[in-house]
Amino acid sequence: MSLLSIFATAILPIVALAGIGFLLGRVKTVDPGPLNTIVVYVLAPALVFHSLATTTLGGGTLVRVVGGVAVYTIAMVLVAETVGRLFGTDDPLLSALVLVSAFPNTGNYGLPVSEFAFGETGRSTAVLFLTAQSVLIYTVGVYIASRSGGSGGLAGLKRAVKIPLVYAVLAALAVRYLGVVPPEGSAALSTLKLVGDSSIPVMLLILGLQLSQTDYGAALRRAGTANVLKMVVAPVVGIGVALAMGFENPTVAKTFALESAMPAAVTPLILVAEFAGGERVGGVEVAEYVSTVVLTTTLVSVPLLTVFIALLDAGMIF
Repeated sequence: MSLLSIFATAILPIVALAGIGFLLGRVKTVDPGPLNTIVVYVLAPALVFHSLATTTLGGGTLVRVVGGVAVYTIAMVLVAETVGRLFGTDDPLLSALVLVSAFPNTGNYGLPVSEFAFGETGRSTAVLFLTAQSVLIYTVGVYIASRSGGSGGLAGLKRAVKIPLVYAVLAALAVRYLGVVPPEGSAALSTLKLVGDSSIPVMLLILGLQLSQTDYGAALRRAGTANVLKMVVAPVVGIGVALAMGFENPTVAKTFALESAMPAAVTPLILVAEFAGGERVGGVEVAEYVSTVVLTTTLVSVPLLTVFIALLDAGMIF
């Protein structure tokens, strides 16, 4: 498959929908907050439940993916922390650097890319990656963000038990274990699939809306290190973890590596805004820094992911 066809089938649909959201955010005052709430509390849990309840991935693969996400996240936290300290980066900018480097956008970017690139197996693996990361970002991520914010850490950690994604996973695993998954084509599964599938375009529109509100400013001068860590180092770490996990299904390994190569997630911006407030380091507001890294890594990811998918599709890595 040529680079052009890979771009057209796996990247262009994501860019187009996010671009629509971006343009909408530029010409209209649209608050992505309510849409994000709908995704988090309704659409994404339905997607997770349906994908995990009907997936053909074995239990061993599920455990390996979850374990791999934990190893990948810890490794990237350590790498980013070390690099930041070597460059003399101070908190709260150091915490922001670690967050944007360690947590890829596996939701409103990674999930649709993986589905377009690797089909149903790609989607199931991406959903599992997203779910495991969601728990980590509201535990490990909250700790990293709150260490320089002074307070609120415990309240933030309590968010983990309020994430519907976690309960959707538990419910899906329970119905699989008990053997009571509704038959394919039933009203229950058809409804869940309809609701879950709608999350993907809505996620992409939200991504565009969020990027349209990004203020570049002086933060561009400081975004280089984060871009290298997220778009160069992170994929290498992801490949290493995937190889170490020994996935039997090569498509699962490819999807895992692809998810790790996604641009910076938006969630760190929420965490930084809550715990670091409007603090400035070197004339740069921390929230502006995170927003800029999200935007620049997203733009850089378009050509890089096209090439990366081509390498994965050609079997040159797995």
